[in-house]
Amino acid sequence: MEVFQMAGHNPRKWVKVIRCESGKLAGLGALSAAGALSLIAGVAQAADAPIQSGQLSTVVVTATRTEKDLADVPIRTEVVTREEIERTHARTLTQALENVPGLQIREIHGKSGYELSLQGLSSDQVLVLIDGLPISASTGSTVDLSQYLLADVERIEVVKGAASAQYGSSAMGGVVNVITRPIRKGFHADLSADIGSYGKQNDSGRAAGIGSTHGKLGLEGGSDTWRLRLSADVLDDKGFGIDPDAWSRQGDKIKRQQYALRSDWMPSARQRYWAELSAYREDDTQHFTYYVPPNYVPRLKTEKIERDRVVGGGEWTFANQARLQLSGVAERYNSDSDTFSNDWLMTARQAKQRMGHVTTQFDLPTWRKQNWQFGADYHYEDLSQSNNGVSEFAQGRVDRRTVELFAQNDIVFNDNWELVLGLRWQDDSDFGTHVAPKASLKARLLDGQDWQGVVRASLGKGYRVPNLKERYYVFDHSHLGYMVKGNPNLTPESSVSAQLGFRLDWREDLTLDVNGFYNRISDLIQIDEDNATPGGPGVVVYSYRNIARARTQGVETGLRWQALPSVAFNLGYTYTQTRNLDTGSELTRRPQHMARVGVDWSFLPDTTLTARLRYQSRELISSSEANGAVSGAQADGVSPAWTTLDLALNHNFNKSWTAFAGVNNVFNRQRDFANQSDFGPVRGRFVYLGVRYRFSDAP
Repeated sequence: MEVFQMAGHNPRKWVKVIRCESGKLAGLGALSAAGALSLIAGVAQAADAPIQSGQLSTVVVTATRTEKDLADVPIRTEVVTREEIERTHARTLTQALENVPGLQIREIHGKSGYELSLQGLSSDQVLVLIDGLPISASTGSTVDLSQYLLADVERIEVVKGAASAQYGSSAMGGVVNVITRPIRKGFHADLSADIGSYGKQNDSGRAAGIGSTHGKLGLEGGSDTWRLRLSADVLDDKGFGIDPDAWSRQGDKIKRQQYALRSDWMPSARQRYWAELSAYREDDTQHFTYYVPPNYVPRLKTEKIERDRVVGGGEWTFANQARLQLSGVAERYNSDSDTFSNDWLMTARQAKQRMGHVTTQFDLPTWRKQNWQFGADYHYEDLSQSNNGVSEFAQGRVDRRTVELFAQNDIVFNDNWELVLGLRWQDDSDFGTHVAPKASLKARLLDGQDWQGVVRASLGKGYRVPNLKERYYVFDHSHLGYMVKGNPNLTPESSVSAQLGFRLDWREDLTLDVNGFYNRISDLIQIDEDNATPGGPGVVVYSYRNIARARTQGVETGLRWQALPSVAFNLGYTYTQTRNLDTGSELTRRPQHMARVGVDWSFLPDTTLTARLRYQSRELISSSEANGAVSGAQADGVSPAWTTLDLALNHNFNKSWTAFAGVNNVFNRQRDFANQSDFGPVRGRFVYLGVRYRFSDAP
């Protein structure tokens, strides 16, 4: 990351200088694998102010697919920095995102992973990208955030609201884009290790035992022309149980491993090429009981997951500052799960996914204050699934293809007014053509020496074609009393999304962000709980259906305050209201109130204490009137509100060695596992400690 020293209290003026020199600096930025060249400009932390985040000068790429200063971007973007990831000791993408205001992180029902929801829209409607390229979903639909470890992550950018004009289907609710770190010159090594304990809930039953181990290794370096990085990240969680002497475990035993090798070649300041190979492996073991009258029978489920990913691309900057980017990804994702009852193999399920995506983007040089951008995408995916050797799809294997074209014009009228117009055309192999337009306006209404104020507004159309899971997948959790079957007759979702907000900055010390949102969705795809059918003794079968009309609306607020040179506060509150416009009922699993509070206190020159508090109000679980179709279902089931607090401590012995420790869920707020309507936190208190070592031999 390139860092620019910034004096005074108006970083936007410095960013203008940096932009004017962009031609000279073309070779210095961090190139994402999506092909976006990212110049990262940050506020250097002073010795007496180690808490300052410097977000006012961060350059982001996701909102408009071009580099823009975070304070000036026309589309509101939230950033999780690498400093925040290290400060809170996040190990997975789940933990990195859980403190972002307005993001609901929730357990994938019946699995060990986590998905996200924002602005009342589900995880299926939020696109998750790695360097601008898609990543396979764990079940053909939802991306499991726990299945991405953070060794190579530079920052995470979150754009809320319809982004289909920029990114196509599945972005009707927003985009989460994980940006990996650029490879540095010279030689650099980064190692860390930590251990943790669930206390009395440790799988071993020993409160002083080790419940989890985690280690990361990163080696990188090179010259002006060639650079190479090797990284490894391993997380071994032994699992936990509220009664370690019992058979059942509320927390699965999971070992996650992620390895990556990346090479960058820069033959000149105007060319860059890269390739990356990565592999993810997961071994998951679940202990549970299944009721077979009159007894509970112990059962065991094992799952092995493999994800192999190949990424490559290049970028060319021409003499007139036009830029061409080309990148692609090929990925395979396999899941093998076996379920045993009293050591007898009951089911052996295999699911295989293949995904390929190629994108190209051409940015023209500025012409009459206009920045034109054109591009094209090709996407392919297929899915097969078998149970005990028998295919669960009538076709044996299902697939889909899309061809997409997009265009964008960024019109900069002057320093204070900017308009971004975007349009995407998609041709889907199963659902034909769709068109998604979007317009975003930024107005700088206040531009003083100390105070700066920006108003942002956007209106766009979102769409999402039913994915292969929703149409064909059989999600069999008979051991939990239910199955979900795909519906091949689903129709695509569409939405209209409006966002209106303002950002107010006072020097570098205070930032207030307020944003109102409105999403009107047609043909929203939901699991049809009201028309479930029996599927055998004690098993209920659900399917997907289109809800004709739905609405989500609300307001998001955020406040960043550098109260003292050594103390910083971050506060966020989100109010969300949802409606099924056909029935007038509230949509399920969408809490009305969410709050995030963060405090960073450097109480000693080399020691920082971090606190992260999360609050979520009650959420509706089922609006079924218990018509008898759903055996044992609780009518109008509501999950109670919850609050958690995490504490983290970091101490730097020198520039190479850091010791850290922390307590997650300090007050041990854990769901009532006997209550099927309680979707509160799964994990109780978790205590950990670790050490980090860094070596740098930069020229």
